[in-house]
Amino acid sequence: MSRRPQPAGSVIWEAAHEEQQLPAGPRPPLGASALWQSVMEVANYRCQCSGACGSRHTDSGMRCHRTATHHRLIVAPADLLLSPVAAAAVPAEQLLAWCPVCHRAALGRQRAADRERERLEVPEPAVLFDL
Repeated sequence: MSRRPQPAGSVIWEAAHEEQQLPAGPRPPLGASALWQSVMEVANYRCQCSGACGSRHTDSGMRCHRTATHHRLIVAPADLLLSPVAAAAVPAEQLLAWCPVCHRAALGRQRAADRERERLEVPEPAVLFDL
């Protein structure tokens, strides 16, 4: 005889899944939690993107609406094209809180702009014949 699964909200289901529940509110990462905490306090536990991702965030006061309560925010420099060594040397005052969506989009936009800048800096090849 097989056991019937208990519906969500029942006492048995809640007890069985209690240990799987994540605590409410922002949780710092395992490493560098003091740095993360200090950046998040300045950011008021909210993504600090104000359009670098391509969104104008017009529905939330020109700043991303995602908070550490509902999203796993990360800390990264505003210049996302820095090498890992240079990014590690950025002082805490120059770090921003990013939600994963804005961080990924802003990184893609910065990489595309960097490629375009490099393309424009390449000199035109010399012409063989003058027409």
